[in-house]
Amino acid sequence: MPLEMNRKLFLTAAITGAGATQDKSRLVPRSAREIADAAIEAAKAGAAIVHCHVRDPETGAPCRDRAYFRELTDRIRSSETDVVLNLTAGTGGDLTFGPVEDPMAFNQVETDMAGATERMAHIRDCLPEICTLDCGSMNFGDGDYVMTNTTNMLRAMGRQMTELGVKPEIEAFDTGHLWFAKQLVKEGVLDDPALVQLCMGVPWGAPNDLNTFMAMVNNVPSNWTWSAFSLGRDQMPYVAAAALAGGNVRVGLEDNLYLERGVMATNAQLVEKAANLLSTMGASLMGPDEVRAQLGLVKRDMPVPA
Repeated sequence: MPLEMNRKLFLTAAITGAGATQDKSRLVPRSAREIADAAIEAAKAGAAIVHCHVRDPETGAPCRDRAYFRELTDRIRSSETDVVLNLTAGTGGDLTFGPVEDPMAFNQVETDMAGATERMAHIRDCLPEICTLDCGSMNFGDGDYVMTNTTNMLRAMGRQMTELGVKPEIEAFDTGHLWFAKQLVKEGVLDDPALVQLCMGVPWGAPNDLNTFMAMVNNVPSNWTWSAFSLGRDQMPYVAAAALAGGNVRVGLEDNLYLERGVMATNAQLVEKAANLLSTMGASLMGPDEVRAQLGLVKRDMPVPA
């Protein structure tokens, strides 16, 4: 695939994530209200899409409490700021094995496994325009934790997303995830064209060197829409790399806590920095309505009745 810069692209702000970042920066939002406020600020700064997880407001630990997702959704939709809402559907696939000599003694505190319908419960409640589909299993960082998404689990969740009219954002952490995503489209589980997020540099998925990145890009069907990100200090370089390779971009505190060395960031500041970089490169940002038109999304302005 020849390089062709994307000069009109959308920016996603990943607001808080599910990583253990809550005690690393006081700027990581915890409560549904804080997450919604951060999402709205990011949208005002130029993000057309906000990707949201929820956390326990007391501990900051990631969770999948439907009431928090509902509050978050209602706050964003009842604000005066228009933005495309993208909720995670990645929770409920967390498997932490026991010690290496007794792996079946699962760590019950850190393991959270749920069925497809339960994992999709908050998506049915909130009906966001987009939700994520982590398109494979992988060793996620060091230790005994495995992000677990079997092929049948992904088929079941994908069918539910399609039936609900919620656009799946395929999270591809390696080339095999793209391979299976294409299989889901071939089987009619997901609609064609699909939406993909290339997740670079997450241990131990696809490393974020540019050769691997372009291998990922070249495995995305030409009629699909894709975006990409990397972590930490590589977040902004990948804003440039994704735009240059013809894609869209993602920034936010889910992937990087710093505005610059030693300076903690807010989501809005990261969006502003990315927008300035893209503007310098000669690119401009799409607004929410332009994204909806491109992706065929259904806008839902008002809170959905409980």
